[in-house]
Amino acid sequence: MYLVIRCPGCKTFNYVDRYQRWRLCPICGEVINVERVPIYLDVDDFQDAEQVVDQLESYLHRTGKADLNDQEICKLRADYARWVKNRL
Repeated sequence: MYLVIRCPGCKTFNYVDRYQRWRLCPICGEVINVERVPIYLDVDDFQDAEQVVDQLESYLHRTGKADLNDQEICKLRADYARWVKNRL
């Protein structure tokens, strides 16, 4: 299980193991306290996490938004749950 998070320094999406407490941002080098950043999504494996991170970065770049709003986060979680259900 992995958590999709966002670096508070450079705003890049990252993922961490569910039990990991700290993450070093590969882009800016900031030490991220996982307990203090928003969790966008809880995913099954690192491959899903990598795919979601890429899609989120692409979405924000394409739309010119700074971040996802609460409604978009809920839709992301519902879409992921539906995708996992259909995959089984």
